[in-house]
Amino acid sequence: MLHQPTWKIVFSVLVCLLAAYVALPSFFPKLQGSGHWWVAPRNVVLGLDLQGGSYLLLQVDEKAYFRDQNEHMVDAVRSNLRKESIGYKDLNASDSGVSFTLRDPAQGTKIASIARSVDDRYSTTVEGDKVTLGFSDITRGEATRQLLDQSIEIVRRRVDETGTREPIIARQGDTRILLQVPGLQDPSHLKQLLGKTAKLTFHMVSEQYRPTTARPADVPEGLMVLPYEMDRAGGHNAGYVAVERKSLLSGDMLVDAHATFERGSPVVNFRFNSQGARLFGDVTTKHVQERFAVVLDGKVITAPTINEPILGGSGMISGNFTVDSANDLALLLRAGALPAPLTVMEERSVGPSLGSDSVKAGARASVLAIVLVMGFMLARYKLFGLFASIALALNIVILMAGMSLLQATLTLPGIAGIALTMGMSVDANVLIFERIKEEIRSGRTPMSAVVAGFDRAFGTIMDSNITTLIATGLLYYYGTGPIKGFAVTLSLGIMTSMFTAVTVTKIIVASYVLKRRPKTLAI
Repeated sequence: MLHQPTWKIVFSVLVCLLAAYVALPSFFPKLQGSGHWWVAPRNVVLGLDLQGGSYLLLQVDEKAYFRDQNEHMVDAVRSNLRKESIGYKDLNASDSGVSFTLRDPAQGTKIASIARSVDDRYSTTVEGDKVTLGFSDITRGEATRQLLDQSIEIVRRRVDETGTREPIIARQGDTRILLQVPGLQDPSHLKQLLGKTAKLTFHMVSEQYRPTTARPADVPEGLMVLPYEMDRAGGHNAGYVAVERKSLLSGDMLVDAHATFERGSPVVNFRFNSQGARLFGDVTTKHVQERFAVVLDGKVITAPTINEPILGGSGMISGNFTVDSANDLALLLRAGALPAPLTVMEERSVGPSLGSDSVKAGARASVLAIVLVMGFMLARYKLFGLFASIALALNIVILMAGMSLLQATLTLPGIAGIALTMGMSVDANVLIFERIKEEIRSGRTPMSAVVAGFDRAFGTIMDSNITTLIATGLLYYYGTGPIKGFAVTLSLGIMTSMFTAVTVTKIIVASYVLKRRPKTLAI
């Protein structure tokens, strides 16, 4: 039937008006931030290829990760072997695992259970008195996947902390991370943040052993020699300090960190979770008047003396900080430590002028597509072609509004998806109009032909759009970056075209036919 319910007409008008309000800043960017009440607060987010920015390909150092795991395993195995009174010698870690020699080969049967109690990812091989602990191929592959997932999450936190808008972060292969940051022209500061693992640990300082070089030959067992953080004022190393190899606390127990000032100098205040606060209180209670070192990425930031127990679960890191370096350290501590170092394998920058040229080229192509499609519809279907052109214009407005509301990133492939949407939008109208012409040729009256045209073409339109949505869903699920952008714009365009081509066009055509009651249709 041609008579449309009032609620449907009101709903369609409200959707179009709301879409026009939301999409206005996207069509006229200069209105953004003007403060006018009739301008929506957000517009479409442009991708790296449209507004310029930085592209980084990061390599996760999995060898450093497994080397670090093996060194931790050495400390844990040493402690457990002594606890079980098992004699050993030549205990050391390598890139492939942990190895040592048993003084009594008969005790080899206990090693597997000891290793599992420390870390069940390690497999144990005992050949006579030689023992080797290492990751199997399965556990190593699973650990590598978890390493990459954790690294991606930490990178995301660090990039988001900088206030960068809509970064694209995705895995690339087994050990690489693709990072695209639209609008960032100088990635040097971001690379500096990503280049630090930000592994924070707390160690007691050895007062009996005072090293003078980085690698002395007589370091007692259980100690390690670390350099002080580079003196930012003088640009030289401030010396070395011996600390206990076993850390008392780690940065993963932190819940907050922020930069502030103490006596006019930048410092970083931090706060532990309940477990960390309890451990921190116990440590500072037992070691009053002793020094403890705050170590970040293998360098001692500060090594103060504990004057009194610190029971509140919070503390302060002081050192040769500038305002920027204090803010960066607080950011890194909030985001968490990377499980392994990252190396920049590839770096590219897209200038804003190149991005602007892409926007202009895409806009010209889209406008030309609209003009040609509307021209074809007018030439082919006359007045009904005008109705379809109005629906097409509304479709573009609603599509841009949807992109703005979702804050989906628009890229060059996304513009291609919009251009494709224009053709698919009028495709539904073509099916309807051709069906109306067939009904007229079969002898139906204009009003009856319009009703039959919309009703009988609807099933075909639904089938074609659903199959296309399935394809775009697969593109989005399996694709990355630009492919996802294309899938998003195309799927949004399909859904909006269903609304404009079927609902909006039907309301316009029905209003015309009911009001004019033409004897023949201009189609």
